[in-house]
Amino acid sequence: MNFETYPFEKLTQLLADVTPSGAFAPMSLTIGEPQFETPAFIRQELCDASAQLNKYPKTAGEEYLKAAMLRYLKERFFLELTPDQLIPTFGTRELLFNFPQFYLHGRPDPAMAFPNPFYQIYEGAAIAAGARIVHLDLTPENGFQPPMDETLLRECDLVILNTPNNPTASVIPFERMQEWVELSLKYDFLLLNDECYVDLWMDEPLPSLLEASVAAGNPGFRNVVVVNSVSKRSSAPGLRSGFIAGDREVLREYLRYRTYVGCASPLPLQRAAAAAWGDQDHVETFRRKYRRNFELAREILGVETPEATFYVWLEVGDERTFTRELYRRYNLKVLPGSFLGRNGAGKGFVRLALVYEEEPMREALERVAAFLKDFG
Repeated sequence: MNFETYPFEKLTQLLADVTPSGAFAPMSLTIGEPQFETPAFIRQELCDASAQLNKYPKTAGEEYLKAAMLRYLKERFFLELTPDQLIPTFGTRELLFNFPQFYLHGRPDPAMAFPNPFYQIYEGAAIAAGARIVHLDLTPENGFQPPMDETLLRECDLVILNTPNNPTASVIPFERMQEWVELSLKYDFLLLNDECYVDLWMDEPLPSLLEASVAAGNPGFRNVVVVNSVSKRSSAPGLRSGFIAGDREVLREYLRYRTYVGCASPLPLQRAAAAAWGDQDHVETFRRKYRRNFELAREILGVETPEATFYVWLEVGDERTFTRELYRRYNLKVLPGSFLGRNGAGKGFVRLALVYEEEPMREALERVAAFLKDFG
């Protein structure tokens, strides 16, 4: 299959012949991986459950994990879902890769739409499914909002949204989310929202697409599903705990498919994940850290604070030269926006992941600011 080179491999190639300055310790703002310690209560649960490694986990997930996820949806979004409307998954990367293959299999000339720039798993899934790709271009002119081109959307079988968005940090307004639900019903495509950053808000809690579905008069979530993960909200990417929730008819068949995939989560990880999903207070600790990092970004770089995520989508002009020279002069890695998009999307931007504690974050941003004075 003709998979595109992954962004971080492209970055390695871009910087291969660059010798970074020895005057600075190496730092990287490239990967969206929280660098904060996973809360102790989650780690303790993992240790306490380690003896369960002698058992095979169920594909459908343990009842206590599913119960914790359903409780999370109720406490966080006031949603009353039934157990057949949710499937625990081994993180969301495997889910986002194999779900489109499951859903599009056997469809004549399948078409799949997603934002551009994007998380590259979306594209890989479309390629693996043999689907025609429809890009929903995110530009400064449209406020990085995925366009609702009904001429294109009526041809789609699966549409992926990603709000809050990686990499642009944009957020789709609630009313517009309702319009997306209405379009999914009008043209009978499945609408999936990747909500992995929905708990990393700055000022006010952000809604789920499932809430928009209810508001749009679709309380049974027909043609609507969401995915979510503890990786960002709990600083626990190693737990590999996610879920897909929504349309029960779709999920019933998807669960049957998953019995063949072989990606059930080990029982100790499920115990720790249940603890993470079941507690909402610890997430505020991380939100405070990200708020502070965005305050630093505003003070040092003069950028606006987004509504959510931990990304700065920084306009720099020639993003490849910027990335090479920043690395050369300040030993700091960032990710060129063009590596995350196609057909020119992302060009002129770099993505900064603000995932460190305050002092290293300040140092990294000051390096960027110092370089911008020369580069600009």
